[in-house]
This record gives sequence, C-alpha cells and structure tokens, in this order.
Amino acid sequence: MLARKPLEKYRRIVIKIGSALLVDRKSGLKKHWLDGLCADIMSLKNKGVDVQVVSSGAIALGRSVLNLPAGALKLEESQAAAAVGQIALARAWSESLSLGNVVAGQILLTLGDTEERRRYLNARATINQLLKLGSIPIINENDTVATSEIRYGDNDRLAARVATMTGADLLILLSDIDGLYTAPPHLDPEAKFLDVIQEITPDIEAMAGGAASELSRGGMRTKIEAGKIATNAGCAMIIASGKVDNPLSAIDNGGRSSWFAPSGSPATARKTWIAGQLQPAGIMVVDQGAETALSSGKSLLPAGVRSVSGTFGRGDTVSIVGPDGREIARGLAGYDVEEARNITGKKSGEIADILGYPGRAAMVHRDDLVMSTPKRAKKTPDADGRKDEAHA
Repeated sequence: MLARKPLEKYRRIVIKIGSALLVDRKSGLKKHWLDGLCADIMSLKNKGVDVQVVSSGAIALGRSVLNLPAGALKLEESQAAAAVGQIALARAWSESLSLGNVVAGQILLTLGDTEERRRYLNARATINQLLKLGSIPIINENDTVATSEIRYGDNDRLAARVATMTGADLLILLSDIDGLYTAPPHLDPEAKFLDVIQEITPDIEAMAGGAASELSRGGMRTKIEAGKIATNAGCAMIIASGKVDNPLSAIDNGGRSSWFAPSGSPATARKTWIAGQLQPAGIMVVDQGAETALSSGKSLLPAGVRSVSGTFGRGDTVSIVGPDGREIARGLAGYDVEEARNITGKKSGEIADILGYPGRAAMVHRDDLVMSTPKRAKKTPDADGRKDEAHA
C-alpha cells in the first residue's frame, strides 16, 4: 500500500490555487496570504523541489478592479475582466516571489495547447526550460480568448494536465475545503472525512459534490476528475484547505488533507497525453466481451463495438464506454466516424469488402489506448502468443 511522504521528498510539485483563496470580493487581492504561500514555495524550491503554480484569480481580480456587479458575467464581461485581472495577477505573483529573489514566469494556456500533441510538447518544453532556469511558472487558462466550447472549464483539470504534461509526481489542490468527505459536509453533518484514497473507484466518484463559491467554477467533482488524470499518470494528489496561512507548511505539519495514491503502473508519456484529453471527439460503446479483453491489454476490434457517435477522424481521441455506460478507456481512433459506423460489429475479415480497401484490424490499437482505471498489479509480459484482439 502506497503512503504519503513529506512535500520536500517529491521531485516536482504542481500547486493549484482557487480564486476564492486569492481574492476577496470586497477588498481584492489577499496579499498577506499570497506572501505566506510564496514563502512556502520558496522553502520547497530551496530544498531542490521543482514547483509550478496553476493560479486562478484573473477574472475575480479583474471584476474587482472594474467594479463589475456580483453574479454571473456575460462571456465578453468575463473576457474583459480576465484581460485586466491577468495583469494584476501576474504582478502580484511576481512581487511576492521576488521577496525571495525568485523570478515568476507567466504561461497562459488554451485547451488546444494540451489537446493537440505538437502544442502540448511545445508548452511542456517552455515550462521545463523555466524550471531549469530557476523560475517559478505561474500558469492559468487564457480566459481572454477562451469560450465555453474551447475551455478547460476549471483549473483543477488544467492543473492535472500540467502535472502530467511536465512529469510532476505530486499535484496539490488548495481549495476552500480541506479534503474529500463521504458526502458534501455542508449538506450532510454525518459525512466522514477520508484522509487516504488508494484508488479512485466509482464509489469515490459518487461522493463528489458541486462548487461552494461564486468565485470558483469547480467543486469536488472536478477535483476527482483531476485526480483520475493525475493518479493514472503516476502522480499523487493532495486536496487541502488553503484558508490557513502558509498552507503548504500546514500540510507538512499534519493539517487535515486528503491524499490520493498514484497508480502503481503509470502510463507512458504518450498514453498519459491520451488519457488526459478533456474533450474526446467521439464515443465508442462496446460489449462486455470487448471490455474484458481491453482490460487484459488487447486492442479493440470492430466486432466488439456496438455503436459509435461523434465527429471524430482517424487519430482523434475517443472515449470507450462499457455496456453499463461508464467510460472504461480512451484511445486514438483508427478510422474516421463514417468508416467506423460501417464496420461496427463486423469481423476484421469483412473490413476490406465493406470499405473497399484492407484497412486496419483494430478500431483502436492497444498502443494507442489507455484504460481509465488501470490495474495496480504489475502485468506479466504477454509472451504466450495470444492474439492482439478485443472481441475477435
């Protein structure tokens, strides 16, 4: 059973900061709190830990500066607030980190920067170079250009993508809640706190609630989704309260927090990218036989697919869903959606007659596929010559 360790024992940490922690509706930036957090960050950095920050707060700061009313903002109002607030946010981080003679580097990402492989690699290279030069990357979604259709939607999942993209071994989500409970504690006084979660099961996912603050887009549900992305890539995750001063020191000193164990068999770098895709282009529903075969490491063949939907092309990411409606895997489609529909449920030997060319035996090849809930046990090499098929 995997166990947590002191923060200084991790090699690379991503810290996500929620808007409500950084910005007060009436007074604006909580500079004293930010200075304390930066002191914690610099302490870790001085002990040899690479630290990256995913910081919310641009829209919240901007609406404070622009005096925008409380409540939901129109898209153009949010983007205007982000344009003003991002400058203030970057300045705040730069000033607080400079107290320890550390330089802040700003990275603004859009969804495409982590969904498209080449841009993903470019973003990773930039962040790695900043860390190599001793800078602290301050990362946020580029809210000035993002729309509801092309956005991460919350910085929990963005932080998980950054963690997997840069090979971090710990993701810390600082929030207005101190960890995971069996039910939303503000709704259920009998809710029990969970300090260690060895695996994110469907039961764990069912415990998630909604957002607790008007300044935040996420809630426990997005944190669990972030946890699935991070832990499947071999990255541990901590959910802790950021309401206290020096919140990282508080974690190390025994403050309440929930620790999620990393997968014992993390995905390769390429499969990490596939698994972390936030917006699959399509869905493939498979039968029970195919689900069983996929779990044993085989490819997905057309015969095991019951239906396909979406607008995907060959090479796009698709979600693979079991007969119970639960996502079991993600992978890169071997066919575009129309071809996939034509060969759904068919034997591999029929593909050439249906499509007019030989095609590929697999709808999704196992090298391009990653299970959503990988097994922790170490797999034995596939040396018995069994077929590379899921539902022949």
